[in-house]
Amino acid sequence: MADDALVQNREITLTGNTVAYRHGGKGQPMVLLHGIASNAQTWDPVIERFARTHEVIAPDLIGHGRSSKPAGDYSIGGYATVVRDLLMALDLERVTLVGHSLGGGIAMQLLYQSPELIGRLILVDSGGLGKGLGAPLRAASLPGAPLFIRAATSLPMQAAGHAVHKLLDAAHIDLPTDVEEGLDGFASLHDRAARRAFLNTVHASTGLGGQRVSAVDKFHLMGDTPMLVIWGDRDTIIPVDHAYEAQRLVPHMELAIVPNAGHFPHVDDPDRFVALIEEFEDATQPSHLTLDLMGELLRDEALDGTPVHDEDGDEEPELLPS
Repeated sequence: MADDALVQNREITLTGNTVAYRHGGKGQPMVLLHGIASNAQTWDPVIERFARTHEVIAPDLIGHGRSSKPAGDYSIGGYATVVRDLLMALDLERVTLVGHSLGGGIAMQLLYQSPELIGRLILVDSGGLGKGLGAPLRAASLPGAPLFIRAATSLPMQAAGHAVHKLLDAAHIDLPTDVEEGLDGFASLHDRAARRAFLNTVHASTGLGGQRVSAVDKFHLMGDTPMLVIWGDRDTIIPVDHAYEAQRLVPHMELAIVPNAGHFPHVDDPDRFVALIEEFEDATQPSHLTLDLMGELLRDEALDGTPVHDEDGDEEPELLPS
């Protein structure tokens, strides 16, 4: 667990909703965005070390953890708007923005919406870079998923799960991190409001075919923003191939594959994770991208008139709404 002397739990009210976040340290601001059905505690293995050299903010995204769970907008754009409001309320800009899984998609959307707030972009086993997705999240888009999740996260089922976990502990059997983190996230869905937020998020961004939200057609608008992609080579949720494709599309992007790590490299190998980010920050300068500069890129693109195409040659629709 993170040291409370360095990192503390805080709350702020934004547009009528409570946003809980973990905060600590001084220095260059760093914002950590977690994935779906998770919360800021996923960063516990690394947040204390970052707080030694940064001012660190790790929010519970709306619909997650201790934050409000309104019947609101759970699109990627909706999430990014709340994070933007949080940064503005805390008077932060040119942050090092770290997004894991769903948080990666939100981070890219925020860069697209408010580039002046972002200094560096770090994507960790990120969504929004391709269609591939693990079967459990794809299945969550099925019509019967709400009833199944409600039954599977009931108190009797959770008690049975705790009993099994104790047996595994007694036998000194460790579950893979992807399984452990996934089960913890699934257990959080016993709360009706959290379950509703989870399902709304799934329906907004995924389907049976996988991810439906992509940022790849916006990469050319991100200018020279320093970008680092970190991926576990054993990710069972989002294929590591997405990392290689992102690097192909953004030549100046740095790519780090963490061996023997799954979807949560910051949990599987926190020492390596921290070192990669520290090295990246030491070697780069914060971005100077602004909306005006992004507007110039858009005007150049409009004058050029060249449409963006997918691999099949069809025109690529806009998948990342503002």
